[in-house]
Amino acid sequence: MRRRKTAVLLVLTALLAAGFLLWGNCSLQTTETALVSPALPPAFDGLRIVELADLHGRVFGRGSRRLLAAVRRAEPDLICIDGDLFDEHTDLAMLPPLLRGLCAIAPVYYVTGNHEWRVPGLRGILAQMRACGVTVLQDDWRVLRRGEDALVLAGTDDPCGPAERKTPAELIADIRAEAGEAAFLLLLTHRNDQLPQWSALGVQAVLAGHCHGGVVRLPFVGGLFGTDRRLFPAWDAGLYRQGETALYVSRGLGYTNVHFRLFNRPEVAVIVLRRGSPAINS
Repeated sequence: MRRRKTAVLLVLTALLAAGFLLWGNCSLQTTETALVSPALPPAFDGLRIVELADLHGRVFGRGSRRLLAAVRRAEPDLICIDGDLFDEHTDLAMLPPLLRGLCAIAPVYYVTGNHEWRVPGLRGILAQMRACGVTVLQDDWRVLRRGEDALVLAGTDDPCGPAERKTPAELIADIRAEAGEAAFLLLLTHRNDQLPQWSALGVQAVLAGHCHGGVVRLPFVGGLFGTDRRLFPAWDAGLYRQGETALYVSRGLGYTNVHFRLFNRPEVAVIVLRRGSPAINS
């Protein structure tokens, strides 16, 4: 009798643990963060951005319907994808329904991550993404306008891309030459560890991913694993500031080599741009 009770207890414990892990790995979490800058043009105060990162080809529901529903509920003005949307293991048939669905909600802007550059035929895939309505930013930018105000939305190719790509300094110099030194820059990039560089170049707002939130998130500590295989990485998730630059790092949606996340639910990040003085400076 005692053995039977012990076996039942072990089975229940295993089921609870499996349920917790399934919930933590597969249930989408929508977060909302205000990114505040005194340089933000008044007309863009309140602009809502959904940031998606590091999907790695995961499908949340048939045709990505659960992910699309979460994005739709956030009521974004823009959708920004910070790279590693797919990788060398992805069934690319998942892309068209997801991208068409996103483009039906709001304008979609995308930059490459490191994993896309491992996928054969990437140029053709990017062309297909454009055909779905996505704006692919490869060391390029767009000027968004609201009335008389303007905001520059720029995107960098991942460093794993072409060797002849623009350097960050060249990209920002080109933008400033066209849009003016006072233009507000919102930059999409995959890498999370370049805040000092973007701060030195005077970029006001940066959205990034890449770190997967540290894979395992420990209470009061943060992410455990960094992309450089070091423990307790800097800039692993959330909002950071250096000088006049604000960086938001998404925890991402998927995983790569280790199909596992702990205390680190897949994130649909909602960034709300606000005009004002930041309450926290670091």
